[in-house]
Amino acid sequence: MLCVGEKEPLSALAAEYQSGSPILLEKIKMLSEHYSGIRRTRGDGNCFFRSFMFSYLEHILETQDKAEVYRIKSDIEECKKTLQNLGYADFTFEDYFDTFIELLDGVIQGGEGSISAKELLQKCQDRSYSDSMVMFFRFVTSGEIRRRAEFFEPFILGFTNGMEPDHIHITALSDTLGVAVRIVYLDRSSCDGGVLNVNHHDFVASQDAPEGGNPSRPFVTLLYRPGHYDILYGKLLSLSLSLSLSLSLYIYIYIYIYIYISSESLMALWRRG
Repeated sequence: MLCVGEKEPLSALAAEYQSGSPILLEKIKMLSEHYSGIRRTRGDGNCFFRSFMFSYLEHILETQDKAEVYRIKSDIEECKKTLQNLGYADFTFEDYFDTFIELLDGVIQGGEGSISAKELLQKCQDRSYSDSMVMFFRFVTSGEIRRRAEFFEPFILGFTNGMEPDHIHITALSDTLGVAVRIVYLDRSSCDGGVLNVNHHDFVASQDAPEGGNPSRPFVTLLYRPGHYDILYGKLLSLSLSLSLSLSLYIYIYIYIYIYISSESLMALWRRG
């Protein structure tokens, strides 16, 4: 399988479980109320990093959020300092950091090295290129865990408070890069109080959670099935677009009616005159 696959409708996921668990099929149906598509990643132990990588870069490509690029570059510089302070030699990680920065710059349009959505996918599908970016995320995550060893040690030793091994990496990566992540869980766990539901958990970067405030909803959303992560696509964007088009249509009709009534009134006045 490719490192990162093509985007598929969520119905493809339902087809995969057509003869499987009724609980999973019902949960996929519930997922379809909020999500429209899925993008699969290679199940080689790096699926979380590959999913996070592509979802984040695709978001930047679509939004052209230069302020976010500037912000995360600053955090990446801090990650470099963390690794240096931990005793890592620059040559062990700098090529991986350069690869990610190059791609990050490339998704911003207008520059000499700008790339399209198709080119982004091709780069992320290339095993060698994709593995280099996975190494970037692994260095970043490892550096954060070692920098905050006292915080992470209890979870690493005993996975206390229900924190799974993957959660440690997600928390570390989200915190150090300042990027919130939503994980949606698709498993056979049934229900609370007899009501079937699809659970999710938001890993909110510490700097994105001001005391007493509400952090923004994560724009990186991943689907977790036991042992594997894929990318989920929400319906929010398409819904907003539909509402925007509907509003535009209503405005157009209103203006047309207003002009028509006004012209008829003027014609009536002209005839009287």
